[in-house]
Amino acid sequence: MKKKKLITLIVLVVFAGPVIVKAADAGSLVSWGAIAFDSKELDANDFIAISVGYDHNLALKSDGSIIGWGANDYGQAIPPDGNDFVSIATGESYSLALKSDGSIVGWGENYYGKANPPDGNDFVAISAGGNHSLALKKDGSIVGWGEDYYDGATPPDGNDFVAIAAGDWHSLALRSDGSIAGWGYNYSGQATPPDGNDFVAIAVGFNHSLALRADGSIVSWGWNGYGLDTPPDSNDFVAISAGSSHGLALRSNGTIVAWGSDYSGQATPPDGNDYIAISAGGSHSLAMKSDGSFVGWGSNYYGQSRPPIGSDFIAVAAEGYMINTLVGSVQHNGIALKEDGSIIGWGEVGEPPAGNDYIAIAAGFCASLALKSDGSIVGWGSNSYGQMSSPDGNDFVAIAVGNCHSLALKSDGSIVGWGKNYNGEATPPDGYDYIAIAAARYHSLALKSDGSIISWGANWYGEAIPPEGNDFIAVTAGGQYYLALKSDGSIVSWSQSRYSQVSPPVGNDFVAISAGHYYGLALKSDGSIVGWGHNGYAQATPPDGNDFIAVAAGYNQSLAIRKETPMDQTTED
Repeated sequence: MKKKKLITLIVLVVFAGPVIVKAADAGSLVSWGAIAFDSKELDANDFIAISVGYDHNLALKSDGSIIGWGANDYGQAIPPDGNDFVSIATGESYSLALKSDGSIVGWGENYYGKANPPDGNDFVAISAGGNHSLALKKDGSIVGWGEDYYDGATPPDGNDFVAIAAGDWHSLALRSDGSIAGWGYNYSGQATPPDGNDFVAIAVGFNHSLALRADGSIVSWGWNGYGLDTPPDSNDFVAISAGSSHGLALRSNGTIVAWGSDYSGQATPPDGNDYIAISAGGSHSLAMKSDGSFVGWGSNYYGQSRPPIGSDFIAVAAEGYMINTLVGSVQHNGIALKEDGSIIGWGEVGEPPAGNDYIAIAAGFCASLALKSDGSIVGWGSNSYGQMSSPDGNDFVAIAVGNCHSLALKSDGSIVGWGKNYNGEATPPDGYDYIAIAAARYHSLALKSDGSIISWGANWYGEAIPPEGNDFIAVTAGGQYYLALKSDGSIVSWSQSRYSQVSPPVGNDFVAISAGHYYGLALKSDGSIVGWGHNGYAQATPPDGNDFIAVAAGYNQSLAIRKETPMDQTTED
């Protein structure tokens, strides 16, 4: 079997669903579930406004439609359809949009009713905070809703307000005479604005506040951690934005200045002098350029600052793991391979290596791997068990990463394992007749040249007992369950069935499979995707369409590559 043939088959079955397609079939990247984005939509240059939430974003397009990306555990990054929106606002895990008829729409997390705006068609501005929201009416009065523990959602009376800003527990409003009103939580004095009537803009962070004066200078008050109350000293600023613990300011020459916490790089803006808008979030920031595109920096845990952009992706991989079962915190890890051989990534595992000579990728619980065109392997992320320290050599043709252990298939058909080996998961069997590999949390699988499956490692749920038969063409491993694709296009599953993930759809028209933590995805010959199993984040509810050419399932994030035109599906390897 030729090396190219091996690579094309093997990457279909690596854990978490990395998929290689022919270069001619490169396409855009779509994500759904706990992380959402559409690389083709993000590649547009027709944005007219941006809004940054804690870890998700919205962008308003020139046609009045909205796109969203980043964290999506409450659906906050998936805006409603329509092209009659005129303003957007992002809060903590929820979003608001103002329509051209003066009404407001909300979506995402709805604790305290913060995503349930009031009825009416006389609103002219909106602002979303931590757990409360504000809206400015046409008559100059303010309406608040959501959490009101510190009266942050109880604005002052009056009808002379021209701008509003909602923070976590405090709020500000700018009056027509240039003075500022503040209310809500005031432990650090963040709700007590300075005197004066020469203010033209306001911004609210977690427990600090900013204001822009008519002379172009900035005033800050409230909590002074990270030097928040010492904004840059200049008189040429035209816009301000406050993040959780950092601030941004746009100069009249189109450059950006930042200060405050820079733990994730959120206060280190890019160079350039063609920026026209800024927005600061929890630990990331965005800026819009004069050409209608955007630039992001800071935390990229959910792909919120540097999401995949373009239509030249040929492989995807996603994974994640629970880091605190008491609070349900999950670390995410996603990577995508581009047609030029470079890799982009997001999540906890960190930035992938530079270069453009990669041909396959694999994302695991603790680390990620990439296979280079010369047959060598590069790893990045955590190396707590040595799972990132790949063996030397230039004869590898496939890779897989599980729960802190890694596997590699060599051109001679043998398998090498390394990393965590508590259950023997990193000790593959001897032999030279393997053509595909898959790594799970505590278990590993391999597909043999005769079409049979062999497994090793833990056997808590029967995972070490794969189905019999010699007609399998692909295998994939999820959290603690497994899928296998047969030559007749049907799917077989075994092991734990906590969310019915071992009950794949019936049919004989499937061409690719991917097993997530407790759910599965399958690509059909007509280019559509089917999902099943755990669906708490809608990760098992794929988008409509029949133009998909690859799928990948992670912990609660799903990925797919979509062609630019309807796909003429073939099963050629």
